[in-house]
Amino acid sequence: MTNDPHRAARAAATTAAAADGRQTQFLTVITRDEATARFRRHLTLQPLGAERVPLQHALERVLAEDVIAGVDVPGFDRSNVDGFALQAADSFGASEEDVRSVQLNAEVLTPGVVPAQSVDSGRASVIATGAMLPRGADAVVMVEHTEVVDTDGARTVQIGRAVSAGENVSYAGTDIARGETVLRAGQRLTSREIGVLAAIGVADVAVCRKPRVAILSTGDEIVPPGAPLPLGAIYDSNAAIVGAAVAELGCEPVQLGVVRDDEAALQAALEQALQHDAVLLSGGTSKGAGDLSYRVASRLGEPGIVAHGVALKPGKPICLAVSHGKPVVILPGFPTSAIFTFHEFVAPVLRAFAGLPPERRETVSATLPMRINSERGRTEYLLVGLVQGDAGLSAYPMGKGSGSVTTFSGADGFITIDQHTEIVDAGSVVPVQLLAQRLEPADLVIIGSHCVGLDALVGRLIRQGLRPKLLTVGSMGGLNAAKRGECDIASVHLMDPASGEYNRPLLTEALTLVPGYRRLQGLVFRRDDARFAGCKTVQAAVAAALADPQCTMANRNAGSGTRVLIDQLLGTQRPPGHGVQNKSHNAVAAAVHQRRADWGIAIDTVARQYGLGFIALQEEHYDFVVPKARAQRPAVRAFVALLAEPQMRQRLTELGFAL
Repeated sequence: MTNDPHRAARAAATTAAAADGRQTQFLTVITRDEATARFRRHLTLQPLGAERVPLQHALERVLAEDVIAGVDVPGFDRSNVDGFALQAADSFGASEEDVRSVQLNAEVLTPGVVPAQSVDSGRASVIATGAMLPRGADAVVMVEHTEVVDTDGARTVQIGRAVSAGENVSYAGTDIARGETVLRAGQRLTSREIGVLAAIGVADVAVCRKPRVAILSTGDEIVPPGAPLPLGAIYDSNAAIVGAAVAELGCEPVQLGVVRDDEAALQAALEQALQHDAVLLSGGTSKGAGDLSYRVASRLGEPGIVAHGVALKPGKPICLAVSHGKPVVILPGFPTSAIFTFHEFVAPVLRAFAGLPPERRETVSATLPMRINSERGRTEYLLVGLVQGDAGLSAYPMGKGSGSVTTFSGADGFITIDQHTEIVDAGSVVPVQLLAQRLEPADLVIIGSHCVGLDALVGRLIRQGLRPKLLTVGSMGGLNAAKRGECDIASVHLMDPASGEYNRPLLTEALTLVPGYRRLQGLVFRRDDARFAGCKTVQAAVAAALADPQCTMANRNAGSGTRVLIDQLLGTQRPPGHGVQNKSHNAVAAAVHQRRADWGIAIDTVARQYGLGFIALQEEHYDFVVPKARAQRPAVRAFVALLAEPQMRQRLTELGFAL
């Protein structure tokens, strides 16, 4: 890597740009609607052609033309039950006390047998389910309502229940009639439609050709999954996310791999990608030093780049281009931005190419439990998790930022904040556009502080068949959610400053406490950091840290139980790093491990995972607050029972927790 001339050249260019303040800006930041209009103006939004495929390969494909039945289904009058085919008039007045008798024909009718005898008045034929109804018969009496009697060598059927004409019979063409349009162009073929096609004898079917979508990732920092991950590098999650989204739309993703930050290499890769029906690149849209994708795209054929920079959050850096009728889109590098802009701009185009109709999503109303600040001038899409509270649905912002790879998977929907809105107050009722076709209610809603022990509990519940929803908003956020009746369980570790007791003093009459387990909080540091050598107590370690103006801390977020301990330790002191609020123990440990910070407060379980030094501060109680009105719900009772289960308790002990 040290002998790479391309890396040296890029580093020099970046240094020069930084030195003189150069950084090209977006061409023109435009609205979402204007960007969409410019993009689609140069595209033909219709299927890319048709092909015939065998029926066994047609699942999930899109019909390219209407399907008209060439046969009747059923193709003949058939019996729906086992019994006797007869003329309904011969059974009129029959009852168990006053039976009617008819003579039995010698013929036995089974499926696939064409009747040779007709059924005249006063006669009947044995018939099986699915067999062809004989001439003359207009009904079938079930075998349960009959009795066969031999009298002087002649067999008769005694009928104990009357039937009407047409009873227990399916007539030819009652399901599908010859000439009927059974399926229409644009329908996606599921197992149900495949069954219809087979029923009318279709062996192969005309379907829309699958659009082939080339997917490229760009950047020296991008590493394919499975490869070693150097510090500063990230795994290529965008290609996997976007590829799966492309496949969900009935298209064929063609993964072309990762291209380094080299203009010539990227140019060659783009030329190869243009052999496909559409091209998606990830990263290199921001027009900063080293972002090359937009430069290469600017040399595309007519019309080239049509929009670069859209007033959206997330997704401002999106770059939309068209090359001779083929869409070329450079998605932002951050995962949430990439998938949001994909669904906003790319998915409708690919749906049209694949022959699918425009997507229809359900919208529900929900209440925001907290105030939201938004940036004026940009339309913001805010991903939310939905929970059913006592007063209706509540929408909790996911709040992990556009760089998160988990936000989209954990969200139920999103709200759209107008570009002219800066604040959406707590308690506001907002429309939430669902990400799925319908909202799947959770069996158990847990809101509060995150813990690896809670992860283990939730994992077991999932394996038991439950659908839990976990929203990590901090202990105080969880407690408030429980008070509002928005969750079944709040996971908390809040110390009452007055008594020093955890959790219980903060309860109201409407809440009850389910004891959980104990965690050991302490100060974490790198084992090779001489500043903490010899420190036996957290107080001594904090004093050593405060004595060095360069010693940076990794703080926790306000509202977390750990932040209460930190504030007590520091008092009025504000060391470097105090203003950076990490939202989990793992984030604190990672910051120290990667030398972005030098110390912080976290639990011993996480300290061991990162190989950090640890000085114990105090044991805290990680408990579960349950609204009394929800305590008897089956999922809550299952959670409480799981806490007491010996196998689960053993697992929590193995994770380093005390019970």
